[in-house]
Amino acid sequence: MQKAMIVAQNLSKIFHDKKRGEIRAVDDVSFSVGPGCIHGLLGANGAGKTTALRMLATLLAPTSGTASVAGFDVVREPEKVRANVGFMATSTALYGRLTARETLVYFGRLNGLADAEIAARIGRLSAELGMDAFLDRRVDKFSTGMKQKVSIARTLIHDPAVMIFDEPTIGLDVMAARSIVRFIRGCRERGKTVVYSTHVMSEVEKLCDRVGIVHGGKLLAEGSVPELRERYGEQDMEEIFMRVVGEGNDDAGNNDTTNNDATNNGAANNGGGNSDAENDDATSNSVANNDAANEVANERDGVR
Repeated sequence: MQKAMIVAQNLSKIFHDKKRGEIRAVDDVSFSVGPGCIHGLLGANGAGKTTALRMLATLLAPTSGTASVAGFDVVREPEKVRANVGFMATSTALYGRLTARETLVYFGRLNGLADAEIAARIGRLSAELGMDAFLDRRVDKFSTGMKQKVSIARTLIHDPAVMIFDEPTIGLDVMAARSIVRFIRGCRERGKTVVYSTHVMSEVEKLCDRVGIVHGGKLLAEGSVPELRERYGEQDMEEIFMRVVGEGNDDAGNNDTTNNDATNNGAANNGGGNSDAENDDATSNSVANNDAANEVANERDGVR
């Protein structure tokens, strides 16, 4: 049996808010993901999915419990975890002055890759994501779908073994969403480990090998789609989801504000952290200062 690439054991994250008191954004969650598997986290907005993913990506420290990624502990070995993980957040930002190619070169260098290796990986990712037509255009002229493809490419430029996608198709049209789902399916075929957060039931049915239903910060049910159908006597994933979380249960709505505020306002809620940058994706953290990106654009434009 292959060793799990992601292991979360009793993982919890508690925030403290002056007005609302203790907020259990993630509450005693355990699951594991093997190589070549797409593990879906299905839940309403604010269910705790993003907070759980940020802990796996070392962007938030767990309050309790443990997690390892590619065999490395997220608390004791965060740099080794980051070297093996690509995390695409819903709020991933891009530099508008750079072209898509320049963006990927920039992030490839940040990850310590040689230029020849970067070029080869850009060629492969561009072909797989259908980026050739706009690879040398500036990002600030892109559609949402084009930006999302560049965001995925920059997240995976270092070819990580583990890939974490937080609602990657949000806001995309049908064609762009299908393209990204097809790309992620290809990642599985290459043996990558994928965690895929979504609230889109059809994506879960088409894409995920196993699914965890998250609600109110808790993992309420887990299994393959066929297993969940048999367990709950329903064929439709929406019906299964409602059976698990309970019709008319308003906890998810309440947690929507709670979890989003807690995750996005790390400066206020994360143990006295000093900056919201703690909660950006790992790559964005490494480039909080835009000077280097501006230098790339200035060099291209002949600005000194």
